[in-house]
Amino acid sequence: MPGGRLTQQERQQIALGLADGLAYAEIARRLERPTSTITREVMRNGGPTAYRADLAHRATERRAQRRSPAAAKGSQAVPQPHGRDADVVREYEELLATVLMHSGLPKMMARVMACLYTTDAGSLTASELAQRLQVSPASVSKAITFLADLELVRRERDERRRERYIVDDDLWYQSMLRSARDNTRFSETAREGVAVLGPGTPAANRLENVARFLDFISESMLRAAEQAREVLYTKAETARDDS
Repeated sequence: MPGGRLTQQERQQIALGLADGLAYAEIARRLERPTSTITREVMRNGGPTAYRADLAHRATERRAQRRSPAAAKGSQAVPQPHGRDADVVREYEELLATVLMHSGLPKMMARVMACLYTTDAGSLTASELAQRLQVSPASVSKAITFLADLELVRRERDERRRERYIVDDDLWYQSMLRSARDNTRFSETAREGVAVLGPGTPAANRLENVARFLDFISESMLRAAEQAREVLYTKAETARDDS
């Protein structure tokens, strides 16, 4: 299996595979590369609909040049428990952060989320995050404030009175509730627009359809979140046994 960085020819094959509608796993199989490598490559460089081999290759070269001064200083990956490969974990963090960015999170917020989710404890202090991500405490503070407002992380004081930032099992459930509330708020506002613009007019019909769509989505989200909430508290071993 080939190792190292993707070549320009491999990137061209990725672009052709995407144009043909191939799944990441199939492209990876043809190139004899891990699926995660292909996923990370595409998500870093515009996503499946905007990926271009030449632009991706130049962007990778620029990133390598920016990283070289840090490598010269002898920066090391964070030591990992359970026999994990530190470099592989760091690459996965980058992949997870990239996927979170494509879902709408700003870059620093996505990096913080990825860092928290790849720790066994699911919690880190501001100084620990700053050290792991090699950023300023102010950058961490701004990211945490943003994520806490979205209910994607929560704050807690430990025994040494240090503030810790935590991702726990219930946060995704709370996030789904927030999304449903946001949808409901928008649908209510859309219906106000129907009265303003005049029922039966094209603009009013558009808003009414949006409101009905969001009502349905919100109800479905709330129902599904309640039904699936217990999954968040199920140990992976148990879930595999049940399946």
